[in-house]
Amino acid sequence: MSKYWSPAINQLTPYVPGEQPKVDNLIKLNTNENPYPPSPRAADALNNYPKDRLRLYCDPEATALKNALAEHFELDYNNIFVGNGSDEVLALAFMAFFRQDKPILLPETTYSFYDVYCKLYDIEYRQLPLTGQFEINLEEYQQANGGIIFANPNAPTGRLLPLEQIETLLQKNNGSVVIVDEAYIDFGGHSAVELVNKYDNVLVIQTFSKSRSLAGLRVGYALGHPELIEGLERVKNSFNSYPLDSLAIAGAVAALQDDEYFRETTNKIIECREWTVKALGQLGFDVIPSATNFVFTCHRTIAGADLMAHLRSQGVLVRHFSKPGIDNFLRITIGTYDEMQALIDALKLYPAIGE
Repeated sequence: MSKYWSPAINQLTPYVPGEQPKVDNLIKLNTNENPYPPSPRAADALNNYPKDRLRLYCDPEATALKNALAEHFELDYNNIFVGNGSDEVLALAFMAFFRQDKPILLPETTYSFYDVYCKLYDIEYRQLPLTGQFEINLEEYQQANGGIIFANPNAPTGRLLPLEQIETLLQKNNGSVVIVDEAYIDFGGHSAVELVNKYDNVLVIQTFSKSRSLAGLRVGYALGHPELIEGLERVKNSFNSYPLDSLAIAGAVAALQDDEYFRETTNKIIECREWTVKALGQLGFDVIPSATNFVFTCHRTIAGADLMAHLRSQGVLVRHFSKPGIDNFLRITIGTYDEMQALIDALKLYPAIGE
């Protein structure tokens, strides 16, 4: 608390990101980063970028990246918006579309930045509970609202909604913007991008941080009707005209063009995820079906907080959420096979598991 802060900031509880350790030799399975390096093409683009051009401002429109995304998704240039990571794109979208006279709707258990944005921007919101199987029930979202947002696949649960259900929601909710946050869609889901040219109120947001291994460059983007994109541009250019630096643009373009490497690494993660699910099951864990690069799991008899502390003592970081209803769960990023084997070996050292 500070007498110099505005009242809204005094009352704000910021988003807390996963731990970024300051020590070496930890197996980091807590922030859903890709275990594989970026595409060699992206690395070459960064290494070979003309250093003398860094004295110049970057392209405020990120034209090369927008063109590459338009070609990749078979959309028009004016269907594309880019920002400094999908978090910034989401923040601008909340400002552009959700400051309405009705509450927005979002899942009760989902990406915790959503309610932070609502409180920061003074947006009224209503959280709808997941089903007993941790699924989003889109039928409950067919009510008066000032906007709708959900992650698909959802985080931290990893559960996927079929595209048909999303389209049904759009057909029955044509008076407000529906944001589909697809940070993890490349690990097993069917993207809603194909709905962009059919419905003018759907905004699909994706990122280069997960499946493209570029979390450190901070590149996110939105795909939607030109009217929605224009709204985002108006907010962006009232806040920061240069959200993407020149290196980020060059690296993202190169990564997007290396489809073979992208498919190779995402397939490795998907295969390792299925191996991990089976291995955890053999140790007494229940695992929620996942279409992401992580699993959401709880042990049948051991508290999640105890397991997280044990794993950290063994040099393995995972994410634990203290929120009621999921406080016994761990969210575990899928790493390499060696990293996941180390996770399983560390769990076996817990007395009640290794007996």
